[in-house]
Amino acid sequence: MTRAPLALALLAATALPTATLAAPAGYAPETGTVHGAPLPAPTDRPLVPPTATWDSFHGQLNAQKYAPLDQITAANAGQLQKAWEVHTGDVDDGSGGGTETVWSATPIFANDTLYLGTPFYRILALDPGTGRQKWAFDTKSELKPLTQPALKNRGVAYWQAAAPEPGASCQKIVYIGTMDARIFAVDADSGTPCAGFADNGVLDVNRWNTTNARWPLSVLQPPTVVGDHLIFGWAGKDWAYEQAPPGSVFSVDARTGRLEWTYDTLPAGIRDQTGTANVWAGMSVDEAHGLVYLPVSSPSPNYWGGNRTAALPTTTAVTALDLATGRMVWTRQLVHHDIWDYDINSAPTLVDIDVDGQTVPALIQATKMGFLFVLNRLTGEPVWPIEERPVPQGDVPGEVYSATQPFPTRPAPLLDQSAKPEVWWLADLVGFGECSRLFDSLSYEGMYSPPTTTGGGVLAYPDSSGGVQWGGVAVDPVSQTAVVNTSHIVQYLKLFDRETYDRVAGASGAENGYYPQEGAPYGMMLDVARNWLGMPCWKPPFGELVAIDMKTGAVKWRRPIGASQQYGFYMPESWGSPTIGGPAVTKGGVIFIGATIDSKVRAYDLGTGRELWSSIVEAPAVATPAVYDYKGREYVAFVAGGNPIIKDQVGDEVVAYALPQ
Repeated sequence: MTRAPLALALLAATALPTATLAAPAGYAPETGTVHGAPLPAPTDRPLVPPTATWDSFHGQLNAQKYAPLDQITAANAGQLQKAWEVHTGDVDDGSGGGTETVWSATPIFANDTLYLGTPFYRILALDPGTGRQKWAFDTKSELKPLTQPALKNRGVAYWQAAAPEPGASCQKIVYIGTMDARIFAVDADSGTPCAGFADNGVLDVNRWNTTNARWPLSVLQPPTVVGDHLIFGWAGKDWAYEQAPPGSVFSVDARTGRLEWTYDTLPAGIRDQTGTANVWAGMSVDEAHGLVYLPVSSPSPNYWGGNRTAALPTTTAVTALDLATGRMVWTRQLVHHDIWDYDINSAPTLVDIDVDGQTVPALIQATKMGFLFVLNRLTGEPVWPIEERPVPQGDVPGEVYSATQPFPTRPAPLLDQSAKPEVWWLADLVGFGECSRLFDSLSYEGMYSPPTTTGGGVLAYPDSSGGVQWGGVAVDPVSQTAVVNTSHIVQYLKLFDRETYDRVAGASGAENGYYPQEGAPYGMMLDVARNWLGMPCWKPPFGELVAIDMKTGAVKWRRPIGASQQYGFYMPESWGSPTIGGPAVTKGGVIFIGATIDSKVRAYDLGTGRELWSSIVEAPAVATPAVYDYKGREYVAFVAGGNPIIKDQVGDEVVAYALPQ
């Protein structure tokens, strides 16, 4: 099964003493929104592109993952057939001394070409109708897990000049980032390096790694391209150190690689003693209002905060920056004093919604906690009330605890985090009571139950990978329907003082095992709650697909998604599957999604949730699909690359489907 983060609580504070975090100047406790620079002057750029667009990681800069195409509909999606498939050869299962690959790249359609990045840090340019390779570019990067347990890639980015110079090269550019902290720029027509970009086509991002430089600033998420700006954050090494590189986001000139601005997520006075709060996921952009939106992660170390006891409202937050200057316009913290690694892990989805007779420029921020925060994207203020509610307090020496956490009132939580999940009778029976004994040994007073050194530890629900993962929310802007896939996973977590940790620590894997938090007083262990046979100890479903009416915040429908798989057997689909990846939606009323353990890609009816079609691919398709029109034919393309968080199966397949000609 999948690995898991922690879960939410509606409970009042316990009798344990409360250490209240000091509120910094400018912090607004009644709303949680901090305001900074003025809003840029608006332009007439539309939020939704006027034509079908899938030229970035989320399809469009608004992160709606929406295609205004209707050749494929709920009535005919069952007729979809494979149009073409390609195997890149860039795959490794980790056996034989190699490093396992994790491939989560969304194909992008631009310049009448389908572009992909691979986990061996190559760029492929494919014919969108046949899959024939036009060209390939190899960065020749070091294939070592410098910051991650596997070789990872989430794709490429694309830019083109507003007024191309006839006959000049690099008027259209494709970019790929690498784990060793470089960004390569190549001509989109030929794959030839763009000599005018940075150092002969290569930007060394690590030149800006100047504080707590314990690892390279890995660029695994493709940069966000808007106008002539190339904007990117970076990924690092989870749970390893107390002091780590502090979070930063960079904007460079898309033609030259020249640095335009830097946004630091942590104030100067604390950057040396903590770190991270980086932006490792994708971003979204409101071009009309000149804003780029950042999903900001938690500070380090992730599961102990005694080194960062002042309020840091720009961490575990969604933040809006002035696109031109990098100045913060507003930020809203979604977890106070985060000691659960509840990174904001997906780009907010931007959509205009009609609420109580008014059109609201909104964003929908999905979270690991299984909450959807709906904010006015121009001000950061909530569309529906967000309540500060008391949460459990802890007793770990040296730690402080926020007395409250923010709870959105609409939409309702995607998972019930208010009570300890029920033990699954079947897993408990097979395990001869093993699951019941495990759950009885774990403390739990709701999602924000703090990490502990006592007993078996604390139950964590949702898990460390998230109730919603980096695929985020897709939206049909016409019906104002949001679609999101969820995972229901239970982990357990325990802190160990340094002496004990050094004595008991074992190995670690894909978000499970032992992690040192070196420099902090406590190391930690986390694992998924399973019996001896590997069965999850909590009741299904293990994953769902949910549709929400964004005019009211009400759930339109929800259903289990996928089938879990163990020892080659498919479990009943009513049990669902943990998911990684995201959905795409179309004007034809179809949802396309992979994301599940069973290595199937599927189509669902947007109106009802009914499954319309499925196909088996080489490995779990843990990337959002791309939907595009090429020469009058609508295609949906999936990357089937796998991720060991949900299943030890990897692949190198790119496959496109279309209706019969």
